Amino acid sequence: MPIRLSSERWKHIVENHNDLAGYYDQVLATVEKPDLIVQGYRGALIALKGVAKGRYLAVVYKELSPKDGFILSAYFTRRPDKSKKVWPK
Repeated sequence: MPIRLSSERWKHIVENHNDLAGYYDQVLATVEKPDLIVQGYRGALIALKGVAKGRYLAVVYKELSPKDGFILSAYFTRRPDKSKKVWPK
């Protein structure tokens, strides 16, 4: 499924999480091939990819249909909530 990341949204993400500057390709790769997906808020999903020992890149996205979705935010985390895992089961 195509998940969009608009230039406006990327700018917003980097303005709020400046540590993500330079991670554009990794953000897209996290959604494309995550290590884990957990349930987020209000129907959003969070794709997680390990980037270092105990550190994950988290990408929050929403699926609108089987053919459309978009990225809301991204951030680094050390403690993803694995209790809300939706993939892999």
